[in-house]
Amino acid sequence: MKLFGRHRTSNDDAPRSGAPGKITAGEAARAAADGRVLLLDVREPGEWAAGHAPDAVHLPLGSLNPQQVPADRPVVTVCRSGNRSAKAAAALHAAGREVSNLTGGMQAWTAAGLPITRGGTPAR
Repeated sequence: MKLFGRHRTSNDDAPRSGAPGKITAGEAARAAADGRVLLLDVREPGEWAAGHAPDAVHLPLGSLNPQQVPADRPVVTVCRSGNRSAKAAAALHAAGREVSNLTGGMQAWTAAGLPITRGGTPAR
């Protein structure tokens, strides 16, 4: 399977060389809507509650254990601006996961006019 410019191999648990990929908000939104990726929001609970991507899963960076992240599809890490999620992407990448970081984070997501959810209700 090819996603984010890399081919997945049969040995997906092996540590990967190089660095995690990068993905734009629009690309991430389409891939998440199609179920091709898992959006992993690594912000703190208050940030998550203030607004997150509708299809995202919440796991704060401080609680991240790569072994507990579902392995059924590639991961896109998300934070406010892309810095914390870059750290999460690096940890997942080192654990052998196919992962990309959302460039610009939720700031880019909202700037692109993509939907967010607050308290379980979609908002714009």
